[in-house]
Amino acid sequence: MASTSDIRNGLCIEFNNDIYSVVEFQHVKPGKGNAFVRTKLKSLTTGRVIDNTFPAGHKINDVRVERRKFQFLYSDDMGFHFMDNETYEQLLLEEAKVSNPGMLKEGTEVEILFHAEKEIPLQMDLPQYIIVEVTYTEPGLRGDTATNTLKPATIETGAEVKVPLFINTGDKIKVDTATGTYMERAKE
Repeated sequence: MASTSDIRNGLCIEFNNDIYSVVEFQHVKPGKGNAFVRTKLKSLTTGRVIDNTFPAGHKINDVRVERRKFQFLYSDDMGFHFMDNETYEQLLLEEAKVSNPGMLKEGTEVEILFHAEKEIPLQMDLPQYIIVEVTYTEPGLRGDTATNTLKPATIETGAEVKVPLFINTGDKIKVDTATGTYMERAKE
């Protein structure tokens, strides 16, 4: 059992017969009345995000979780297939448990969150950045670096990313997996 003073980003709690991860929180002490904690919780089973307010000192059931490294193998109509890097066992996850599947590249090392007591996978997290090759974009023009204009580009995972005008087909770029935005041209 934990209390609201233990709330932090990434904490997994049992709430309303489901397992939630704390996305963001704020301790509030108003001038009048009791203190409370305002939270944004993401369901690890459905992916739904809810807002909830806990009174200060409220008891919460925290859930012990483990993070394990897996390698993404492939996806098919059954789901997404991963391989444990230590035991080489394969694991199948449905799309609801995969964060941002459009950014998954074969061979990418990911972390899968497991419920420690029940040994069930809860959620898959991508690395913060991935380096991918641009498979198609309109050709850039020489000198198009002064403006902040963006154009669509298709990357090797099939996702579409907005890139600066100077990026061409075949270039390797660094992409933020959480937002799907272009970060920089990859250094080779």
